[in-house]
Parts: sequence; C-alpha cells; structure tokens
Amino acid sequence: MKTPFSKELVEKVLSELGIKDVSRATIRQTVAVSDKLEQSTGEKFIHLEMGSPGLPACKVGTEAQKAALDKGVASKYPNIAGIEPLKANATRFVKAFLDIDIAPEGCVPTVGSMMGTFASIILCCNLNPKKDTILFLNPGFSVQPLQADILGFKKKGFDIYSNRGEKLKESIEEILKEGNVAGILYSNPNNPSWVCLTEEELRHIGELATKYDAIVIEDLAYLGMDFRKDLGKPFQPPYQATVARYTDNYMLMLSASKIFSYAGERLSTVAISDKLFHRKYDNLADRFGVSELGNAFIYVILYALSSGVSHSAQYALAAMYEAACDGKLDFVHDTSEYARRAKILKEIFIRNGFHIVYDKDLEEDVSDGFFFTIGRRGYTGDALVKELLYYGVSSISLATTGSQQQGIRVCTSMVDDKSFGLLDERLALFNQNNQ
Repeated sequence: MKTPFSKELVEKVLSELGIKDVSRATIRQTVAVSDKLEQSTGEKFIHLEMGSPGLPACKVGTEAQKAALDKGVASKYPNIAGIEPLKANATRFVKAFLDIDIAPEGCVPTVGSMMGTFASIILCCNLNPKKDTILFLNPGFSVQPLQADILGFKKKGFDIYSNRGEKLKESIEEILKEGNVAGILYSNPNNPSWVCLTEEELRHIGELATKYDAIVIEDLAYLGMDFRKDLGKPFQPPYQATVARYTDNYMLMLSASKIFSYAGERLSTVAISDKLFHRKYDNLADRFGVSELGNAFIYVILYALSSGVSHSAQYALAAMYEAACDGKLDFVHDTSEYARRAKILKEIFIRNGFHIVYDKDLEEDVSDGFFFTIGRRGYTGDALVKELLYYGVSSISLATTGSQQQGIRVCTSMVDDKSFGLLDERLALFNQNNQ
C-alpha cells in the first residue's frame, strides 16, 4: 500500500523526537513531527493540528503598537492592572458585544488566554481550602487540564456530547454537590467540537455556580464566531451568549489571538464581574496577605507570573477594542473566513468516507467555524491520527481534549484555497486504501 509518507520514515522521525505515541503528543510536538517530515521529503503537509490564526494581524492594532513604541513605552514597565486606555475600551467592548456591564478595574490584560486561565485556576483553588478541584466541560483545549496538573489541583470532567440541555444541568450539579469544586471551565464556542452552549444551558451553569459557590472560567477565545447569527454589530442584539447574564461568579477570557488575529503578541483580557472582583476571602488573606479577589489576582498572582503584559501590545488591544466598538472594525466579518473554509473542508472529508463527530447543537446543525471534528468508521481517534500522518495530514486525537468520542480535531485556520485540492487527493487515496 503506497502512501505519500512511508511508515518507515514516519517511525524514524517519531523515534528521533522521542515520541512513543503520536496520538498522545502535545500539539507542539505534533507540529514538530510534520515539520521534520516536510524537511526530510520536501513534500507539503496539511496542517489541521495547530489552532494558529490564518488571517493577517489587525492593522488597527499594529499601527497603534508602532505608534506606542515610537513614543518610548518599551523602556517603561506597564501597569500590572493594565493601561487606562485598554481597561476603558475593554469595558466598552464587553458591553458592545456581550451586553454586560463590567467596570474598567475588572478588565485585566494577561499574556494570552493561556495565562489568563492559568492565573484563574490558581486564584479559584486558593479561595476556599475545601475546594481544590476544577470541573472541565469536555471536550476542551488540552492545555487547560494540563495547567491544573502542573499546579497540583484536582480535576473532574465529563463529555457534553450526550449531556445537553437539562442533562447538562443534572451532570454538573451531581459533581458540584460533592462540595470540592472551585471553578468550572469551558470554551464557548467550544474547542474542538464547535458546539455552542445555549442561553438556557448557560443559565443552568450560572445558577449552579451561585448555588454551590463556584467560579465560572468562561473561555471566549472565539467570541462572535457562531456564524449562524450576526454577532458583529456593536451595541445591537443578538449578543454573544455568556454565563455572565446568570451569575456574578464569573471570569471571562477574551483572546486577541483569534478575535483580532493578534496571536504573536500573546495578548488577552480577563474580565471579572464587579461583585466578584471586590469579594473578600479569608483564605486569600491567610495565603497572600490580600483578601480582595481582584487585588489578589492582579497584585499577587499576575505579579508573580509576568509583572504585566507587553506595554506596546496593550495600546494595540486598546485601539482594536475601540475600533470594534465604534463600528470601524468588523472582526466578526473578518473571522467568518474560517466558516467558509470549514464548509469546504467538511465537504472534502465527507466525500471521502469520513463523518462529523459532534454534528449537532441540540436539534440544530453545528456551526461552521474555526474547528470541527471528524471520525472514520473502523478507526479510533488515536489510530486515525497516526494513519493520517502517512498521507501528509497532521491532526490531534479527540482523546487529548477530554472527549469520549472517537475522532480527530480539524482546525480550519492553516488550510487555504491552495491546500484544498491536495487534501482531497490525499483523502481520496486514504479512502481507496481503506475500503
């Protein structure tokens, strides 16, 4: 059976990189495998594994950042809590696209949402000595449970595949009743399934978070990207769905990486509810000498992690927020390119014998967007990851995302029009070899 990349070469590269099981490799390790195979053969790989933006960085941001550098901000430490223009415009942005009121003091820049969730997990698990567990609504971004592991905190989780609507409420409450859950973490739209939790489901989550005093860490990395609705008009409904309508116990992660294609500057905002920001905890006072949650988050945890976010990049984010709120930057229209690519990619996979794993949002077809999930009858997700390497297709297994379903995650961002034909060819060969 002939494949574009021989099994012998793939095994050799895996051995050289010290990877015993590619289906359990990190995303960056998987990228390293495909890069090395490309270098060895000169043949192009189809990259479905890396969730890196495939669009140019927002020019509004780059121009504002260059202007800030010209003014000399690179020589000055930034305020850890965030520069005033960023905080003010982040408040406007949250109001414009989520219809939620958060004071500027609760809008805090972090070095990407990766750092935002890391810092939030640290915070949540230090509020109450009886609560040392993060509940993950799976599937999810594989690095987030790794963060909990690195910190030594406990994890709980379940696959929402068959736990939607009222079942979602029942499954969450069953775990919260144990009394040890400090935080509930999920992404919406979801990475990797692109399932979008409904307002009703978010109401259940919010009410349960209040009832059992848990903090919701809502990752809105793909804000506005449920392209079944027009979520791109500032200060006009419909708005991005969010748990913030249903509880005060929330911390929202707003990522510039995907929203504005500004990934290279590692930039995001954590937006904390006014009530939660000012809430005081005895355990914070005992552990860190600061009782108020917001101050502990900023002046203890973020201070220890990075002492702030790139000064010039904060000016970039402030400008992008401002332009979006003023209707001068339609970031939702820009990112809708991912939906176009997803539609084409799904057609290619289905035509060649694959199927969509997470295919429904309750009764509605899942939206096209940044990610989707693919399975193949007769293959586990782990086996599919390895088999596709022989055909020059790099992906990650759903098992690494906490999913109980069999399949792989497909990221649409790195596959452009020039790659669609090559992918179709290789999947057709895969299909021919796997009748």
